[in-house]
Amino acid sequence: MSLPTTTAKSTYRALLRELPRRSLSSPTPLHNRVRDAYRNPANTSTSNEEEKLRRLQEAEQFAQYAKAQRTYAMLVDRYNPGSLMDEEERVRLTARRVGLDLPELVGDKKNEKE
Repeated sequence: MSLPTTTAKSTYRALLRELPRRSLSSPTPLHNRVRDAYRNPANTSTSNEEEKLRRLQEAEQFAQYAKAQRTYAMLVDRYNPGSLMDEEERVRLTARRVGLDLPELVGDKKNEKE
């Protein structure tokens, strides 16, 4: 039972696609580790085909998990735009949404900067 090289290549590419983009001249340690795992698989004399298949399946599952996490983060940002705002900014924008303007406070941080 030999592993199809196309499956290994597509899994390798899927893993690299999900990692943060970096130039080839300055890869992250994670990029290096993934590349080394595919360049130098564990001792071929000691590891059998089942072990290789298991490791390939784990890599595929990790690639799917990373893609799902990226999609989840994107959807949270899209449908909850105020989730990353501080409390004051969220209240101000909520009031503006219904047509109200909040009064300016005397000791407001924004006024102190001006």
